[in-house]
Amino acid sequence: MLTLRQIEVARAVMVTGTIAGAARLLNVSAPGISRLMKYTEASLGFRLFDRRAGRLVPSEQARHVFAQINAVFDKVEDLRFVLERTQGGAGQDLLIGSVPSISHVMVPRAIERVRAAYPHLVIDINILKLEEAIDYLLLGKGEVVAMSYRLEHPALTFAPLARGGLFCIVPLDHPLAGRTSISAAEIVRHPLIGIDPNDPYGRIMSDIFRERGLSYGITIRARFGSTVCSLVRAGLGIAVIDQFTIAYDAFPGVRVLPIDEAPVFETWIAMKAGTALSMFAASFVRFLREEMARPGQVSPAGAPGP
Repeated sequence: MLTLRQIEVARAVMVTGTIAGAARLLNVSAPGISRLMKYTEASLGFRLFDRRAGRLVPSEQARHVFAQINAVFDKVEDLRFVLERTQGGAGQDLLIGSVPSISHVMVPRAIERVRAAYPHLVIDINILKLEEAIDYLLLGKGEVVAMSYRLEHPALTFAPLARGGLFCIVPLDHPLAGRTSISAAEIVRHPLIGIDPNDPYGRIMSDIFRERGLSYGITIRARFGSTVCSLVRAGLGIAVIDQFTIAYDAFPGVRVLPIDEAPVFETWIAMKAGTALSMFAASFVRFLREEMARPGQVSPAGAPGP
């Protein structure tokens, strides 16, 4: 029997016509090639090559052997091609979801790294609200959802993603723009833009005020944090927003103020219980977690961090 290594070496000698040529083709030493060919011929009991005009050519006895060697080599090359394409994501899909607060800045940064690792992978990204995320996972429409809210559900599993903060954003020409920080009590004295407090994401913002007995009166309601930021930039009020929505100066034209009470914004990865993630989804989660953990995402002046 011939090993795959012996087949590879024999074919290299056949293609190049010399031991030295085969060594260069395989990037190994010529004496090693010579020893392996002598061992192979001794094991088979007949010569694989004859020398003619200074070149090694398949012997008459080995003519049919080399026909099979070529067929085996072609199959090995086909296997190598399929493996490389599979490792690169060819013919594979990555189906992921994210709530808007994470999808605006952080998901694209993670997807950039996924694309670099798996250049042929087909990627499908869905932007979902909480009620949509549950069906998305339970119906098998995607593998994971990046979420800003954890709920108890027997068919879902949640894993911590990243912890961030909540900030107050004001227009650049607002009287508060010269401040270096602001308290919750001061925020409610100004016209507020925000998400409906009955929405899980909106409730995170409103809890800062509810826990302190403060009235949280929104003058303009929006469905997404990105819309809230654009409304603030237009000078229509101020707002409380999570750091991942405004990271890396995603909304130039607003001033970012730390909130004195330093509220925490927690995020999660949700998946269907009892399922194992594909290597593509696992890579996405790892990249997303690393991107969201990077320091310096938001500076007090609203400029991008390092």
